[in-house]
Amino acid sequence: MSTAEAVRTDTASTATTAVSVDGVDMDFGTGTLAVRDASFTLETGRFLTILGPSGSGKTTLLRLIAGFQTPTRGEIRIHGQRISAKPPHKRSIGMVFQRLALFPHMTAAENVAFPLKMRRHDPATTPDKVDAYLRLVRLDGLGDRRIHELSGGQQQRVAIARALVFEPDLLLLDEPLAALDRKLREEMQLEFRRIQKELGVTTINVTHDQREALVVSDEIIVMDHGEIQQAARPSEMYRNPANAFVANFIGVTSFLDGRFDGGALDVGGVSCAGTPVSKLDPGSPARGAIRAEQVRLGAPGTTLEACDTQLDGVVDDVIFEGERLVYVVTVPALGDAALRIYHHDPAAQDLYGAGAAVRVGWTEADLRIFKKTGEPA
Repeated sequence: MSTAEAVRTDTASTATTAVSVDGVDMDFGTGTLAVRDASFTLETGRFLTILGPSGSGKTTLLRLIAGFQTPTRGEIRIHGQRISAKPPHKRSIGMVFQRLALFPHMTAAENVAFPLKMRRHDPATTPDKVDAYLRLVRLDGLGDRRIHELSGGQQQRVAIARALVFEPDLLLLDEPLAALDRKLREEMQLEFRRIQKELGVTTINVTHDQREALVVSDEIIVMDHGEIQQAARPSEMYRNPANAFVANFIGVTSFLDGRFDGGALDVGGVSCAGTPVSKLDPGSPARGAIRAEQVRLGAPGTTLEACDTQLDGVVDDVIFEGERLVYVVTVPALGDAALRIYHHDPAAQDLYGAGAAVRVGWTEADLRIFKKTGEPA
């Protein structure tokens, strides 16, 4: 029997709605809604990440789902039952916060056992259950250690085990990895994904880290100023952002401002091939967005194969990131617009230096054209 089978008591055989959020507003009386008209559904067993900058409303939405706050308008249901129908201590929700709130006077095993004790779980079976969840989070043999004797990553694992040991219907994560260093954070992202896949527990994660959202999630919601900007699967959101804000927030993106000429983006008289994302009137202000990996780079005077738009530029800066270089290229024909470009060829890391003349290009599908509604965040 696998670890997942040992700790899991029930798995839904068909897709059912675990969480339903319908027309939710949250007004704290500041004159601006912290959450505005939020609506979405999440199927049982899926991993959803709510992504956004500070002040976007993502944590407020999570607290509403947890039942810590009551929405000003709208309704939230978990497995068909209104969240307000049960007091907090009777809700089947596990939570992991940035501040782990582990009990320092207890051992790792005692911390994991605490939710079972509070729920009057059979004391005779508690040790085996705790051991199973410590194995799940790869803390075999460390149950007797005090919290201060564990590393930051190990403490995170204890918090995960404690949140899952009573087999909640829903797991909520409020930026639990934000305080970790980059390497450990990336390791724990993979651990979250592994554990969630093994158990099949419905999970909602809140973060401002775009990589984390792309790595761990089945679905992503991007929020800004209290509103859901887009809800989609990670690959769909990355490849087809709904607006300029999403394009800017996920991935390294360069922007070109101009006017929509009916089939392309006109930037100072230069026609740039692109694909309109929303309905645009000819001559209306528009913003083009292109990912750093989608801009082709070549020597001056060369023809870049399959590129619909090709322009001359000058390398303004070269940033070394280990596995790749990031070129910042100024394009005079576009009003000295700066394009950020990834270069991954390990055999040509020093291909172009600052001040070098280059050729840049992209295909029509690469440049996404949005209605211009303001500056990117």
